[in-house]
Amino acid sequence: MSQDGASQFQEVIRQELELSVKKELEKILTTAPSHEFEHTKKDLDGFRKLFHRFLQEKGPSVDWGKIQKPPEDSIQPYEKIKARGLPDNISSVLNKLVVVKLNGGLGTSMGCKGPKSLIGVRNENTFLDLTVQQIEHLNKTYNTDVPLVLMNSFNTDEDTKKILQKYNHCRVKIYTFNQSRYPRINKESLLPVAKNVSFSGENTEAWYPPGHGDIYASFYNSGLLDTFIGEGKEYIFVSNIDNLGATVDLYILNHLMNPPNGKPCEFVMEVTNKTRADVKGGTLTQYEGKLRLVEIAQVPKAHVDEFKSVSKFKIFNTNNLWISLTAVKRLQEQNAIDMEIIVNPKTLDGGLNVIQLETAVGAAIKSFENSLGINVPRSRFLPVKTTSDLLLVMSNLYSLNAGSLTMSEKREFPTVPLVKLGSSFTKVQDYLRRFESIPDMLELDHLTVSGDVTFGKNVSLKGTVIIIANHGDRIDIPPGAVLENKIVSGNLRILDH
Repeated sequence: MSQDGASQFQEVIRQELELSVKKELEKILTTAPSHEFEHTKKDLDGFRKLFHRFLQEKGPSVDWGKIQKPPEDSIQPYEKIKARGLPDNISSVLNKLVVVKLNGGLGTSMGCKGPKSLIGVRNENTFLDLTVQQIEHLNKTYNTDVPLVLMNSFNTDEDTKKILQKYNHCRVKIYTFNQSRYPRINKESLLPVAKNVSFSGENTEAWYPPGHGDIYASFYNSGLLDTFIGEGKEYIFVSNIDNLGATVDLYILNHLMNPPNGKPCEFVMEVTNKTRADVKGGTLTQYEGKLRLVEIAQVPKAHVDEFKSVSKFKIFNTNNLWISLTAVKRLQEQNAIDMEIIVNPKTLDGGLNVIQLETAVGAAIKSFENSLGINVPRSRFLPVKTTSDLLLVMSNLYSLNAGSLTMSEKREFPTVPLVKLGSSFTKVQDYLRRFESIPDMLELDHLTVSGDVTFGKNVSLKGTVIIIANHGDRIDIPPGAVLENKIVSGNLRILDH
């Protein structure tokens, strides 16, 4: 078959597939109750647009030859932003801000049911508690009215709303909206797995929230975008709720509200220097004359090692983003927000292979005018993805003040120890059971723990500590033990007398 013939054949198949998907979605829509009909229709229309683009695009979406280093002035050092100082009218600047937290994730990777934001991280405080405390502190200190908005998913919405009642007396207005709900598609047939709109029975796993890039459409559709513009708000600060370093930074906000060259910046991405632990993080590049976020999934296989190189690509995206509200409205209404599609393969409990189509919020940077990267200190990136991260933020490496964690002044170097806890610590409840109290880690560089290990009270860890209990063995680190540059292995049982 000639090349033209082959591409015509593929085009016919593509059109037939789109038609089949359209029919399936129409069938699903007929099962929506009347009060959910409009909402479901918007979701399914959004999915159809994404699916259409998925069928059009082939292979990695970047041409490696076109990737260039960003121009010097397009990624500013935080020190330069901070050196401008703060204006006298910082309250009026703060009153133009809305804080948005991405709250769609469940705590399943840490063995918890329900929203991840409700896991206790410090002195019984959850991620959500700390966020509310931070914003309440801002509002009290500067006599302002900065609202908090949570982007929930259908997985987290109900549980989150129940818990919000406890903040009724806080000085923070809290709003929520839901990101879209899209149907997973069968990897072989590319047709939706869902047969109706329900979540129960065989449909439990048929739906998914399509990544945080969905924020633009769902924030717009919720009506909140227009509400805040009407109230005179100008910027949103968006971050992951599990990034405990993502606090409101007054210097960055001032830079946005009072741009030094008078030209408003519609999108700021906070980036920070890569370490060996961050080699997979998305990086900012110059591409076809625009700042562009390149993720590892978009990199052609032959260039993945180059992409991971800490010397060539020195920074990565923290997902702390500052975005102009009026720009979001303009681009959303022009259908001009362009984000690469992330194809996420999953296997359902019954063994069925599916794919879900997602987008990432930072990928839209190229659609905005006068975008900027700011290279911030590592302290603004403190994500808690695992119990190893949880150990760091619970320890004496950090002190807690008004919902914000700051590195202890007693720590002699500003980097965080590398901590690797084994599979016996993966679930939060197992992890908590294995520590009678959190060890002193002020002088720790590296900790690896593997196997059945427990820690007594007031243990102190310094330098490099490796503790390995082989299969069938157990190691109890005794109360008050000081381990400095030690390898502990074998069997160590401490019996109660």
